[in-house]
Amino acid sequence: MTMAGSNPSLSLFDVAQRGMSAQLVRMNAAASNLANAGSVASSEAAAYRPIRAVFQSTLDQATGLSSVKVTGIVRENARAVRQHDPDNPLADANGDTWTAPVDENAEMVEMMESSRQYQNMVEALSTAKQLMLDTLKSK
Repeated sequence: MTMAGSNPSLSLFDVAQRGMSAQLVRMNAAASNLANAGSVASSEAAAYRPIRAVFQSTLDQATGLSSVKVTGIVRENARAVRQHDPDNPLADANGDTWTAPVDENAEMVEMMESSRQYQNMVEALSTAKQLMLDTLKSK
């Protein structure tokens, strides 16, 4: 609870919620990259480029709790992979197509790591809830 006119401070639940939201954005970016892996375009400029979430850490001065927020989504500068495939209807005048530069293994690792972090926060919230309930019961 905060006093009138004061800044609201973060609670453990706020920090966990922000962290869970950030991990969901991270998982969605990896899922988008996986969904576009192997996609073919008619030019290098039109080829899909992997995306990444950009995070910024924040510190709540009142509680000393550190949190995270998503500041944006950016496209990587990875170069599309040129393949000579003259029979492809998307081939350019030289018979080349451009494939999305997505490393499927790296994207799976990204999804697993973000999933683990999300689960860790769920467990922390569950523990905090149980401790609060135990404290209330003991009074």
